[in-house]
Amino acid sequence: MKLFTKEEIEKVIRLDNRVVAVVEEAFNDLVQKKVQMPPIMRIDVPEHNGEIDIKSAYVAGYDSFAVKLSSGFFDNDKRGLPSASGMMLLLNSETGIPKAVLADNGYLTEVRTAAAGAVAARHLARENIKTVGVIGTGAQARLQVKALKLVRGFDKLLVYGRTPEKTAQYQKDMLQDLDIDVEIVSSPEEVVTESDVVITTTPSTEPLIQAEWFHPGLHITAMGSDAEHKQELESSVLERADYVVCDVKAQSLRLGEMRSCNDQRVIDEAIELGEITAGNKQGRINENQITVCDLTGTGVQDTAIARFAYDRLTE
Repeated sequence: MKLFTKEEIEKVIRLDNRVVAVVEEAFNDLVQKKVQMPPIMRIDVPEHNGEIDIKSAYVAGYDSFAVKLSSGFFDNDKRGLPSASGMMLLLNSETGIPKAVLADNGYLTEVRTAAAGAVAARHLARENIKTVGVIGTGAQARLQVKALKLVRGFDKLLVYGRTPEKTAQYQKDMLQDLDIDVEIVSSPEEVVTESDVVITTTPSTEPLIQAEWFHPGLHITAMGSDAEHKQELESSVLERADYVVCDVKAQSLRLGEMRSCNDQRVIDEAIELGEITAGNKQGRINENQITVCDLTGTGVQDTAIARFAYDRLTE
């Protein structure tokens, strides 16, 4: 069994078009192959504002699969620590014997989550956009925007964050990383009304976005809600959208934004992103559609990125 550190993994795995393609293929697998993907196991640590998730998926025909442990401890910033951490274990599909420990400290999860946002935008956002808005200032607020830049060009970024110091640092960092105009705004409403694409990246337990702020052509990728107590979108957001997409419907109904939806029609008509990537369903069909994608994170994405990382590390 091999052990790979975060530093080793970072040398060969970066947020690029190859990773986006790997994650898109994982969405295809959910539709085109036999996949064993159990429900997410979560352990809450309420006294420390933390949670640990265990995800996995076996794809028929693949010689290995991953079991991933990821944690989110949302008071870690007070300790000068990142909120996300974790590792992946890659197992031989025939024997069950571990092939590798990917001690990535959550890095592969961060990368594959951002890549999933790029996949969603590729199929659901308008081709020509000018302004992107992000709610949140953490790691995913940065990576999701960088991933979006791989599939869509834009020249302005709006950011809303609750903490002025973190928001100012975000602005400074993204100005340097993307070399585009980055503007701090005073409310989530301003983010939505002034943006062509909006990305929500928070662990919020109360809705941040309201349907009354919608405008034609808007696309929203919501990736913060991955537990029963989290919610970033007002329930009417899904009801007012023209097209509602998620990574896995059963998971979104349990942990994601569809959990708060009271309109059975919306639930029935919502489709999974893999149906679009595999060519079974259409993505955006016109410039005026309002589209929403709820990403809760899937074990098949973890298996995909772990296998890709292992191949790159052992080459």
